[in-house]
Amino acid sequence: MEDDIDPSMTLLNYLRSHVGKIGTKEGCGSGDCGACTVAIAELAQDRLRYRSSNACLTFLAAVHGKQVITVEDLKQGECLHPAQQALVDYHGSQCGFCTPGFVMSLFALGKNAANPGTAAIEQALSGNLCRCTGYRPILAAARAMFTEPAYLDAMPDAFERNQQQTRNKLRALQRAQPPQLHQAAKQVFNPRSLDELAAQLSAHPSARLVAGGTDLALEITQLHRQLETLIHVGEIAALKQIRVLDDRIEIGAAASLTEGYQTLADEYPDFGTLLQRFASLQIRNQATLGGNLGNASPIGDTPPALMALGAQVVLCQNKNKSQSQSPKLSRRTLTLDAFFIDYRITALQPGEFIDKVILPRARANSALRCYKISKRIDDDISAVLGCFNLSLVDGMIQHARIAFGGMAAIPKRASHCEAALTGAPWNRVSIDRAREALTQDFSPISDFRASKAYRMRVASNLLLRYFIEIEQPEQDSRVMQPTLLQRYTQNAVQSSAEGPVHG
Repeated sequence: MEDDIDPSMTLLNYLRSHVGKIGTKEGCGSGDCGACTVAIAELAQDRLRYRSSNACLTFLAAVHGKQVITVEDLKQGECLHPAQQALVDYHGSQCGFCTPGFVMSLFALGKNAANPGTAAIEQALSGNLCRCTGYRPILAAARAMFTEPAYLDAMPDAFERNQQQTRNKLRALQRAQPPQLHQAAKQVFNPRSLDELAAQLSAHPSARLVAGGTDLALEITQLHRQLETLIHVGEIAALKQIRVLDDRIEIGAAASLTEGYQTLADEYPDFGTLLQRFASLQIRNQATLGGNLGNASPIGDTPPALMALGAQVVLCQNKNKSQSQSPKLSRRTLTLDAFFIDYRITALQPGEFIDKVILPRARANSALRCYKISKRIDDDISAVLGCFNLSLVDGMIQHARIAFGGMAAIPKRASHCEAALTGAPWNRVSIDRAREALTQDFSPISDFRASKAYRMRVASNLLLRYFIEIEQPEQDSRVMQPTLLQRYTQNAVQSSAEGPVHG
């Protein structure tokens, strides 16, 4: 890759305009449709790990030392790859525009699961939209790819056979200095340690940090802004560590949501359920916990859950002002209540970055529940997201932490509601009083996702839902989640009766 290139260029534009690989399509430019899906392989403990990613939201600096695989790379000599052939055989393509994205999602799934079930297939395809064929033949093709001998016999593919060669190449790239992409006044840095990051951010305090980049890239693809200086933090091992200690869990700010999923789901199953509805698998493979906090969106999915758990952020910066001196790292720890200041504004100071997120371990007498309300189950943004974490002892509410997204300019705790619950008996009367107290906590706005009245009613009802589910676990609606195919059928029935259902 030449160094003289716009460092804010996306992988999608590079593939199409510089390499001539036009099989990767641009549909939405915002990571919603999946037409630009590619597979990215990287070394993880000396093994290759494959992830599906949205090329439209991936900065070039983020793929240094990794293998980028596009739909053009899959053909096995004169034969199609099983992920391609199955879609042909089961008529999974009509206009064909979205098909390369489906192919690459299935390819990546096949690299991570030998015989995935229906749920895993649906998760893998939840970030790919098809508007003309429908999902039945695509799902049939996916099931066939992993079960029928005609496709299984074509494995292992060339990528399996060439794994050792690929690992050797990636190891060599990791040892080499990353290219310093630049063009005119634009530049990008790829630090490999916290000291390097602190020094570069101290020297360039207005630089934009890139971890997953799934939100930052929208400034380019949707708002057409020019970003002069970027600092990519994805090669800093210390920022990707995940540690489970006796009293806490520490998750590095640059660890992807996919990497942190199992740890969080094991400790807090409802957090895991929430993460499964965080955008799409392609986004989760890139997005980070630190980034989701740093962009300070009032409708981010993870902040309310972290606030309900009493999580903290560790912030880090270089205290040596002279660039001639070695960096001297200084850290401070904040609660998320103190971290979020105003709409898209945090307590981060110039030159400061998020080092890690700290969560307490789960307690036996506490129950976390997270409820995401959106217009569709998969790959959608919240209208309201409520997270509830109450400690119950001998029929009394000992402690209450309740946080919402979509109800204010920042992710925010419901302090009046918490006060009404703390020390109160665990019964419907206490819950109803706390529901009334929510009106003192929030005055939401009306927008295209929901009206103010709807948001207030939903927030109140979610607290009641929490009470019902804790009291009557058999009423927990999440026990019987419909499959994607069932939801598709239900939507089709609803569509015929009420008009078209979009999304």
